[in-house]
Amino acid sequence: MHISTERLDKKSPSTHSGLTDGEVLQSRATHGSNALTPPEKESLWSKFVSKFKDPIIIILLVAMVLSFAVSCYHYFGAGDSASVFLEPAGVLLAVILATGVAFYFELKSEKEFEILNQVNEDILYKVYRNGKISQVLKNEIVVGDMVILETGEQIPADGQLIEAISLQVDESSLTGEPVVNKTIHAEDFDEHATYPSDYLCRGTTILDGHCTYRVDKVGDATEYGRVFEGTQIDASVQTPLNRQLDQLARLITKISYSIAALVLIGSILVYVAENDFDAFDWADAMTFFLNKIMIAVTIIVVAVPEGLPMSVTLSLAYSMRSMMKTNNLVRKMHACETMGAATVICTDKTGTLTQNRMTVAETFFAPAYQDQMPLIAEAMAANSTAHLDYSDEKTVRSLGNPTEGALLLWLSDKGIDYLTVRESCPIVLQLTFSTERKYMATVVRSATLGKPILLVKGAPEIVMSFCSSLAQEQEQEEAYRQKLVEYQNKAMRTIGFAYKELSSEEEEVFANGRLHVHDLNFMGVVGISDPIRHDVPEAIDNCMQAGIQVKIVTGDTPGTAREIGRQIGLWDESCTDRCLITGADFAALSDDEIRTRLGDLRIMSRARPMDKERLVRLLQEEGEVVAVTGDGTNDAPALNRAQVGLSMGDGTAVAKEASDITILDNSFNSIAQAVMWGRSLYLNIRRFILFQMTINVVACIIVLIGAFLGTESPLTVTQMLWVNLIMDTFAALALASLPPDKAVMKDKPRHQEDPIISPQMAKRIFALGIAFVLLLFSLIQYFKHAEVNSMIDFSLSAWAAALTDFSPVENALSGFELSAFFSIFVFLQFWNMFNAKAFMTGRSALRRLSESKNFMLIALLILGGQILITTLGGEMFRVVPLKLIDWIIIVLSTSVIFWIGEITRIFSRKDKMAGN
Repeated sequence: MHISTERLDKKSPSTHSGLTDGEVLQSRATHGSNALTPPEKESLWSKFVSKFKDPIIIILLVAMVLSFAVSCYHYFGAGDSASVFLEPAGVLLAVILATGVAFYFELKSEKEFEILNQVNEDILYKVYRNGKISQVLKNEIVVGDMVILETGEQIPADGQLIEAISLQVDESSLTGEPVVNKTIHAEDFDEHATYPSDYLCRGTTILDGHCTYRVDKVGDATEYGRVFEGTQIDASVQTPLNRQLDQLARLITKISYSIAALVLIGSILVYVAENDFDAFDWADAMTFFLNKIMIAVTIIVVAVPEGLPMSVTLSLAYSMRSMMKTNNLVRKMHACETMGAATVICTDKTGTLTQNRMTVAETFFAPAYQDQMPLIAEAMAANSTAHLDYSDEKTVRSLGNPTEGALLLWLSDKGIDYLTVRESCPIVLQLTFSTERKYMATVVRSATLGKPILLVKGAPEIVMSFCSSLAQEQEQEEAYRQKLVEYQNKAMRTIGFAYKELSSEEEEVFANGRLHVHDLNFMGVVGISDPIRHDVPEAIDNCMQAGIQVKIVTGDTPGTAREIGRQIGLWDESCTDRCLITGADFAALSDDEIRTRLGDLRIMSRARPMDKERLVRLLQEEGEVVAVTGDGTNDAPALNRAQVGLSMGDGTAVAKEASDITILDNSFNSIAQAVMWGRSLYLNIRRFILFQMTINVVACIIVLIGAFLGTESPLTVTQMLWVNLIMDTFAALALASLPPDKAVMKDKPRHQEDPIISPQMAKRIFALGIAFVLLLFSLIQYFKHAEVNSMIDFSLSAWAAALTDFSPVENALSGFELSAFFSIFVFLQFWNMFNAKAFMTGRSALRRLSESKNFMLIALLILGGQILITTLGGEMFRVVPLKLIDWIIIVLSTSVIFWIGEITRIFSRKDKMAGN
């Protein structure tokens, strides 16, 4: 094999001491920190004023102006008291409260975003400090630091290259150039490059190779800092949920405008029928129509579910904060809900299904090399880009590639210092590992053999193909292959080692940057194990029970991938050859051929970077909602393609940047938790819609009937606005904050095209709404025919008689009757909120109340708020105080709604159990 590569160039010795702690402090004081100054924020006042641009708030302001005009007429024209201005004052209060609540939660959400935006600043980098290699946070890097970078890492600050090996950089974030070769060899410089060939800029990414560079600019002084405009989390992604809610809002708006028009038409017809035009009073007519316009506008305000966007935002914000506790750092808000709609999860193996604690479990070297530990040490230490971190006295950690790190840890356990070995073998030429080549090759001057040698390690079948001597040692080759099968059947990662002593001619060829990999001597193989996480089998089972397909996409061998699948419960006796495919076979099939296998496919082994992206695309074309896990730069295309990209906490910067959620503990169990949160969030939103739409139906029908009957609405404009405020805004918060329920994992994923209001929900909304309307109008009928001064005076026999008495009654409702009607209306909705809490659970609404602290707190707030408004509202709300016994009777009598719901849920649960 003949490959062109770049030799290692150095501007300084390979041994670096780095800055001392004192020099770090001095550098930071002189040059500043590596943090970017955020853009100037909009003032709090500007943000508050912007709330008044909301269309719903504008409608409220129009209603306030109309109410003020009517009040002025009554005060100046009819000589009424100044109390007529209490109604527009009440509308103004509603406006201030509505904008204030929205303003508060926007500020709260911004704080959440600021925390989440720190994800890019929490990345650790390998830096020489105090003569050792340490891990330093991005913002703690200072001018003068020497930073070690590898493939996939984002460059944290501007600086000058010291060492570079096969280095390519993606500078598209600054120049638009996706691939730029970097070197410190002057004759290879690109004279037309935007930035010098030996210079690295912050925000760009290492595509291939690795390097060491010295930082000379940090923070705002970097090239990236000069054009920095502030990175904000994208919360504007149009998801299926957003589209569903927009369609629902448009439909309800049209209906509300139609009802408002019918109110005006009905009022005009009634006015014309009841008035004599020979003695027409224009002033009286104007007052009448202004009042009706006020009611029509209020209908629009009440009918439009302005709390719906707030409910969604609150649900997302609550889920974002709560998901952090389950190690899900949500970087893009829409991912909270979209994760709940996932139908397929494409997961990698290492670190997600396994513990990512790579250790050398077994070794099998040829007899000729078993006693040559110095040569084996060179093969492992010199032909490697990993490092060991000794900063923790208790534990030695590997930095960089975990497989290479396991080899260095194995040497360390045998008392061999990898750095000493590496420093004793100067590198002449190096070809870094890539997923395409599946091997790494390095030419060094061996201290053991005293001559240049070529070291190769990688996938054993690839490395063995370079070893011609194995063809003459068939028995030894067969022993290697049997050992490989044994290791792979144990789900071990296998690595083969080979080397070749170089002649003077070959050394000269290599010195000119040409690498020939052939005629190698095979040394042996090692098996590296990565144990399965103990909670993964249960999490996989939960996802499969929830109707989610789980597919493993890994670069491991078919045997290893199948064994991992067996251990986690994904591969069983029912699996056939159609359930597993290699990357090469996958690439050879056409899209149509693959589509016929997508349903059966469970594992893709030896997958290459674009195989995963292609799989995701084809699944999406079949209507699947796909979530993808990844931790490397090569996973970025698939992460970007997926509806939800999930990066690993210790993944590369590129993978994290391309993802929507970062799994901090790398565990698949956290992914299953994210699905549960997403489904619970969607259920909470549907609960709010069910609850709110019932109120809207009741309020609109009451006002509409009143308009055509020519009677005053028993609910004033101010009362309806109050109901809308407490039952919309506060109920949104109450239902949005309900804790997740594991029971949602027993359901199948919802279809993207399903309406957010199901036929079952629609029937319940209208049935309950009409029942409430009949109950409330029968109550009005009773109040008109019977003199009631307290709820104690209520008589069922008198109520029944009033319902059958259709004779005209001129008596207007008294202050007590209006107050009682207003409170009964509110408490019917109050108890219905508990029924909404139990929606789709089949369980009691009292279940898990101890875990629903926010729900109970808001329920008490609504209860106390209604009592307070009725007691102190006076003329503004046209109410009078009620006695304690009245409140007790109202609360207990309206609770029938709750108990009916409980009984219904008991019988439905029994029917379901009987059906099973």
